[in-house]
Amino acid sequence: MTTIETIHQLLGAGDPDAVAISAPDRPPLTFDGLRRQVSQTVQVLNKLGYGRGDAVSIVLPNGPEMATSFLAVAAGCVSAPLNPAYKDDEFAFYLDDLKAKALIVETSSTSPAIEVAHSLNIPVLRLDVDARDPAGSFILRGPDGADVPIDEDTPPDFAQADDIALVLHTSGTTSRPKQVPLSQRNLTASARHISRTLALTSADRCLNIMPLFHIHGLIAATLSSLAVGASVFCTPGFNALRFFAWLDEAHPSWYTAVPTMHQAILTRADRNREIIERNSLRFIRSSSASLPPQVMAELEATFNAPVIEAYGMTEASHQMASNPLPPHARKPGSVGIAAGPDVAIMDDDGQILESGGIGEVVIKGPNVTAGYVNNPKANSEAFTSGWFRTGDQGMLDEEGYLYLTGRLKEIINRGGEKISPREVDEVLLDHPAVAQVVTFAMPHAQLGEEVAAAVVLADGTSAEERELRDFCSERLANFKVPRKVLILSEIPKGATGKIQRIGLASKLGLT
Repeated sequence: MTTIETIHQLLGAGDPDAVAISAPDRPPLTFDGLRRQVSQTVQVLNKLGYGRGDAVSIVLPNGPEMATSFLAVAAGCVSAPLNPAYKDDEFAFYLDDLKAKALIVETSSTSPAIEVAHSLNIPVLRLDVDARDPAGSFILRGPDGADVPIDEDTPPDFAQADDIALVLHTSGTTSRPKQVPLSQRNLTASARHISRTLALTSADRCLNIMPLFHIHGLIAATLSSLAVGASVFCTPGFNALRFFAWLDEAHPSWYTAVPTMHQAILTRADRNREIIERNSLRFIRSSSASLPPQVMAELEATFNAPVIEAYGMTEASHQMASNPLPPHARKPGSVGIAAGPDVAIMDDDGQILESGGIGEVVIKGPNVTAGYVNNPKANSEAFTSGWFRTGDQGMLDEEGYLYLTGRLKEIINRGGEKISPREVDEVLLDHPAVAQVVTFAMPHAQLGEEVAAAVVLADGTSAEERELRDFCSERLANFKVPRKVLILSEIPKGATGKIQRIGLASKLGLT
């Protein structure tokens, strides 16, 4: 049996007439239709001069076309999806850092990414969608908006196993966001790991409520399903008010989400008991942030289905560990057992610890990135003896279940959205009244962590908290804007004179 190592090969798994992609109020797209859509799109990209190794950014709303455009671009180029909520400066950074060869947007799009792309001389390709067509179907037009004729006798130039399929950025606290390149082999390995962990078959259907510019939605929901010939119901994005209507329309066997989404769903569960009863879920998956044991118990009682908590990160093409399905043990508070890559605990000297020892979580396997782009310093820090250092602290119990005990990195985890404090620092420092700033995490009951900032104003200036928050709102996506800005005469420092982000919330009385 041939090992599937490319997106193109992976899409061959489904029965031609079986549903691959569906969406609210849209006809479904079959696997045969999906394969034709992907092949034709790669041919169009090739005709326009884009191919293997070329980064093509995608700025589209969540939904079926975001899913299929990701697959199509990744099958022949380097897919680089970006958050549509980004502001001009953010698009400018990411498009320039990626050295994007093209940008794909909807024909009707007014995204600021378009003007940014023009300023960087990046061609803008338009994606035409007709809501009467099967979900995920589109026509990709050239920079001038015209049709791109393709030669049916010239086959698409599909990517090979070692080619980069996807590039996402991950944020660091002491450096600019880092590019994480994930190969075709990385993504297909991760999809295989997830589908095996969840025992997915062609009979399954995933209700996707995760954003498709994020590794969780792209791989855990979409790619793992298609890898076994299963289908994905692609919503416009999470909406607690519409979740149960989608559940009733899609009849899924599972969904995956971050804890804050699960909590919002639970608040509306009582008034939707009939829908829950007629739509039996095989399981529910949770990842991207720690799931409180109380929420896990309430989800299981509400939906009468096991909740599978998993542990993932971009550099691992998402999944690293997962609690197994019944009848195997699921341990509340644990992110489960190794579920794809090898998982170990390493001490400060690079030695692997026995069970019970607390240290840094490290991984290695076919789904793990080979290293950050053009960042030798970050790579030397991230890899030790072939192990990738996650930056998370934890311990393995005697049965191999992983417990996370803290985060070595200072990235703020706001309900699964990762925010670089330094990025927020740099925005606030652009304000004429701000002389000093440190952004940090403060506890939040639902999100786990929220963004806060401590600011020292320049002599002879004045500014109010609301003014500084509004300043950030004009330059940052909403989830990165500090919800609390403290204006101080001095920011507390550690024993060595350095400002310490970790523990600052407690020092400032925000816990």
